[in-house]
Amino acid sequence: MTDGIDATQPLWFYDFVSPFTYLLLEQHDKWPGFPFVVTPVVLNDLYQHWGQRPAYGVAAKRVFMYRHALFRADQLGIPFKMPPAHPFDSTRPLLLAVAAKADINCVREIFRFIWREGRDPSSDEAFAELCERVGLPDGPELIQQEEVKAQLRRNTADAIALGVFGVPTFWLNDQLFWGEDALPMVLYCARTPNWLESKEVKRISSLPSGLKG
Repeated sequence: MTDGIDATQPLWFYDFVSPFTYLLLEQHDKWPGFPFVVTPVVLNDLYQHWGQRPAYGVAAKRVFMYRHALFRADQLGIPFKMPPAHPFDSTRPLLLAVAAKADINCVREIFRFIWREGRDPSSDEAFAELCERVGLPDGPELIQQEEVKAQLRRNTADAIALGVFGVPTFWLNDQLFWGEDALPMVLYCARTPNWLESKEVKRISSLPSGLKG
């Protein structure tokens, strides 16, 4: 049996394949001062649902993305080392997070294994080491359980129902905030939620498309 997402709570959606999600989590001390439910989702499934092409699917964009992630890490003073190949299959670490009912500290440890140490979590050897590190040496067996796989699918489906289209994404006061660079907006809206109800925000939020078809 799977548990649905409780959208009455502040939520934070992540996939370990995203370097910018790692960078945002490393700024957790700057987040609004209340707990977010950290929720793993499958980024590629979000892309597929919304008909988006992944950034790493465009050669020039892929290079820029990696450079930008490194630049942001340098700028923020966050240790950063790309894994040996990207994109990689993040399914197993995502399932591990589900199986562990991972809190923010466990999620951070998995992210750091990948993006601070530059490890490939899709390899058998590295994944076994990661399982040991988070205190689940039986992780390779746990992630084979159908209820664990079903929970990850449910998380992703529920996120899509909320309109989530990428990671990292905050869900706060029934609104989505996407991207590492959205943190200042999250902080502002946490302090001043009525800004989203202002006349100009409402106007631009309902603009019609100027393109035909």
